[in-house]
Amino acid sequence: MLGLGLVEVQAVPYQDPTTAIMQDPQVPEAKRYCGGCDGPVGRGRGDRPGRPEGFCPSCGARFSFTPKLAQGDLVGGQYEVLGCLAHGGLGWVYLAEDRNVSDRWVVLKGLLDSGDPDAMAAALAERRFLATVEHPNIVRIHNFVQHRDSGYIVMEYVGGRSLKDLALERRRDTGESLPLAQVIAYGVEILRALGYLHGLGLVYCDFKPDNVLQTEEQLRLIDLGGVRRIDDLDGPIYGTTGYQAPEIADEGPSVGSDLYTVGRTLAVLSFEFHGYTGTHRYSLPDPGEVPLLTTYESYDRLLRRATHPDPDLRFWSAEEMADQLTGVLREVLAATDGQARSVPSTRFGPETRVAGLGGSLALPPPADVAAALPVLLVDATDPAATYLAGLSATPPEQLLNTLPNAPRSSPEVRLRLARANLECGYPNLAHGIIDELENDLPGDWRARWYRGVTDLAGGWPLDAVGSFDELYSLLPGEAAPKLALAFCAELGNDPATAARHYETVWRTDQTHFSAAFGLARVRLAGGDRAGAVTALDLVPATSSHHTDAQLAALWALIHGPDVRREGLIGAGVRLEALISGHGIDGERRERLTIEVLGAALDWVSAGHRAMAGDHVLGIPLVESALRAGLEQTYRALARLARDPTERIALVDQANAVRPITLV
Repeated sequence: MLGLGLVEVQAVPYQDPTTAIMQDPQVPEAKRYCGGCDGPVGRGRGDRPGRPEGFCPSCGARFSFTPKLAQGDLVGGQYEVLGCLAHGGLGWVYLAEDRNVSDRWVVLKGLLDSGDPDAMAAALAERRFLATVEHPNIVRIHNFVQHRDSGYIVMEYVGGRSLKDLALERRRDTGESLPLAQVIAYGVEILRALGYLHGLGLVYCDFKPDNVLQTEEQLRLIDLGGVRRIDDLDGPIYGTTGYQAPEIADEGPSVGSDLYTVGRTLAVLSFEFHGYTGTHRYSLPDPGEVPLLTTYESYDRLLRRATHPDPDLRFWSAEEMADQLTGVLREVLAATDGQARSVPSTRFGPETRVAGLGGSLALPPPADVAAALPVLLVDATDPAATYLAGLSATPPEQLLNTLPNAPRSSPEVRLRLARANLECGYPNLAHGIIDELENDLPGDWRARWYRGVTDLAGGWPLDAVGSFDELYSLLPGEAAPKLALAFCAELGNDPATAARHYETVWRTDQTHFSAAFGLARVRLAGGDRAGAVTALDLVPATSSHHTDAQLAALWALIHGPDVRREGLIGAGVRLEALISGHGIDGERRERLTIEVLGAALDWVSAGHRAMAGDHVLGIPLVESALRAGLEQTYRALARLARDPTERIALVDQANAVRPITLV
C-alpha cells in the first residue's frame, strides 16, 4: 500500500538483527536528561567524562543510562538477550531470542530507570491494552515480563530503518530532503495507523520520524511507550520538543495533537526546517523562506492546518487528513511529470456544466461561472438525505415550491434550497438562507462554500474570494476551491492568480473542463496564444467537450493581435479536421470558413507576406485567392439562409469582398 499505487517508494532492505546490535552501548552525553525535571545530567567537565549513573543536581532524582541486561541473560525464563539495539525515551531496547517460540527474534524494551514510577506506569499501561493492538503498520506486542526489579515489553523485531535515518542519509549524500511525493506517501500510511489507534480510543502522543521504520515497502510504528487512552486524564504524557502540540500541558493529548505531530513530521522530512525546536517550535516558516512551500501551495496549506495553534481548526480526523493529503499527492505528482491523476472527490460531485463554451474564449458572465462550479455531495448522514435523493431530477423552479414543505428542514434541505435559488437567478434570496444557516451552524464549511458561490453568482467576486480562500486552507486536496478562486481572480482582473489556479486544477484532474477553458482564456489574454491552444488540445477526443475545445483553439489562433502565419495555416487544418471528423457541416461550416478566411485576408491586407505554397483551407494565402474563397463561401451561406433579408445581406457581403476585376 505504501505510495497508494501513485508513487514508487524505494524499498529499504530488511536488516539482519544480529548486524544491528550495538558493539559499545552508550548514551551520548548530549542526550542525557533527567526523567524528573528534564534537566541535563551525566555531563562531563573539561577532560573528565560524565557519569552514566547518579542523581540529578537540580531535582535529586536518580538517573541511569547503563544497560541493565547483558548478553546471555534469560528474561522471564524465555527470552535470551543478545545485545542492545538502541536507547529511547523509556530506556534501552534489547534484541533477544524467544526460546519458547522457534527462537524467533524479539525486542525487549526496558525502563529508563526502574525507580521512575511514571516510566513503570507507562510500561504497565502497555501491558494492559497494547497486546490487543493489531495493525499492519504497528509493531506487535507479544508479552510483558518482569526481570529482577524491572519490567520489559516484548515486541516483534522489525528490521528496517527509521525515517529519521533515511532523511539524514539523504541530506548527507545529496544535500536535499526526501522527495516530497515520498514524504506524503509516508504521511498517508502513518495516518492509517493513527486512525486505527484513534478508533480504539487511543492516542499515540509521541509521533516523530524516529518512531517509524520502513522495512521493505512497509512502514511500522515501533515505539508505543507513549500510547495512552484518550480519556486517561492522570497518566504520564510523553512527547518531543519540536513535534509536541502547544496545548498538551494544559489540555492533554488528543486526536488533534496526534495529527499535529504528523504535520510537524512531514515538515521536518520534506524541507530543511531550521529552528523547529526553537524559533519555530510551534510555528512554520514563512513560505518565502522555503521554496518548496511556495512551489506547492496546497502542501503549505495542509501543513498549516495540521499544525494550527488552535486544535479546533486542525483536521478533524486521521481519515480526513489522509484524504486531503492524498489529493495533495496527486497534485504534486502531476506537477512533477505532467500526468493527470483524476479521482472522484468524496465531497464534491462531478462537473455538470462547463463555463466558457460557445466557440470563442470570451469571459462568461458571473452567473454562468458560479453555475459551473462543482456541486456539493449530499451528506449521507443528513436526516433528509433519502428525501433529497428522490428530488435529484426535479427542476430548480419546482424545488423552490417543494423544499419549503419538506418533511424536515435539515441543513442539506436548506443548502439545496439556496442552490435552487441560485440556479433560478435569485442570489439575494440564496444569501438570506446562507445567513440563517451560518448562524445556526457556525463553522459549517458547506455553508461557507455556498456563501462564496452566492457572492460569485451575484457578481461580487472579490467578496467570494474570502470564502473560497478559507475553504482552500480547510480542504487543500480538493480541486473545487482552487477552481472557484481561479474564476474569482479572472473576474477580478488578476490573470496571474487565475492562471496559477486553473493550471493546478487542469494539470491534476482533467475532468474539470472549465479549468481548461479558463486557462486558455487567461493565457490568450496574456499574449500566450500557443499556451492557450496547448491547454485546449489536452481535452481528450473521447470527451463530449472535445469539439468545443477545438473550436475555441481555432478561435484563439485567428483572433487578437499578432495573428501569425503558422496560426492561420493551423486554423485551416483544424477546421478541415472538424468538418471531416466531427460532423460540422451546413451553415456552421460556412460561417467558420468565413471566420478563418476573413482572418487570413486581414493578415495579408496588413502587409504580411506568405511563403510559397502556403494554403488555408486549400486556398493560397494571397489576397485575390482569399477574396475569391470568401465570396464563394458567402454565396454558399446565402443559399442556406431562410430569411430573405439575411440572404440579401450575405450576397451584399459576397459582392463587397470579391476580387477587384477590370470587368
